[in-house]
Amino acid sequence: MSRSRTRPVAALLLALGALAYTAWVLEVVVRTGLDPIRTYVSELAAADQPLGGLFRATDLVAGLLVLAGALTALALPGRRPWTVTGWLALALFGAATAVDSRLPLSCTPTADPECAARETAGLVPATHTAHAVSSGLAMTGALVAMLALTFAARRYRIWRPLARTGPLVVVLELAATVWTLAAVVAFEAGKGTFSLGAGQRLQVLLVAVWLAILAVSVARERA
Repeated sequence: MSRSRTRPVAALLLALGALAYTAWVLEVVVRTGLDPIRTYVSELAAADQPLGGLFRATDLVAGLLVLAGALTALALPGRRPWTVTGWLALALFGAATAVDSRLPLSCTPTADPECAARETAGLVPATHTAHAVSSGLAMTGALVAMLALTFAARRYRIWRPLARTGPLVVVLELAATVWTLAAVVAFEAGKGTFSLGAGQRLQVLLVAVWLAILAVSVARERA
């Protein structure tokens, strides 16, 4: 693929990945039976949920698109340490998200007390632990990518939309991540959810927004 075509292809893959990563907003118009303020986003894709197959499929598509976009972007000219770090981290995010979709929860611990009790007692399938690992890797990859590529945009004076708005999105993402982690700790300690679902939905929404800004920035950047 020529360099002139690599840039728009990478941008398109990232944009489509960002769109697929927001498929969970369908819960606004489709009855899922889960409270978006309290429940994990990943519980929409649980094996016992009627629309679980749909959300697992969109997560798989999102992960593969972002992975392909990041690997394509690595072929762009002008590679520098921060951009390489960022693209590799974004590839990790995409790969881990795709794997995550293949390791669904068997039930919904924040919505089903019986499921939560089984999870605490270690009586759920091993996919629950594997899902936690892959989700952690995905979010770690996303955070590193957001920090590295936003820093690169400002340091190297590239990707103007990302250089302008990226820092704000990153700060909001870090705040949403702290909120989500604190809520998870509270839930696992039996002290309630502290609006865990709202915090995590904000967290993943900001990742998607940042991906969209990155896609626009890559598309507009001159070769």
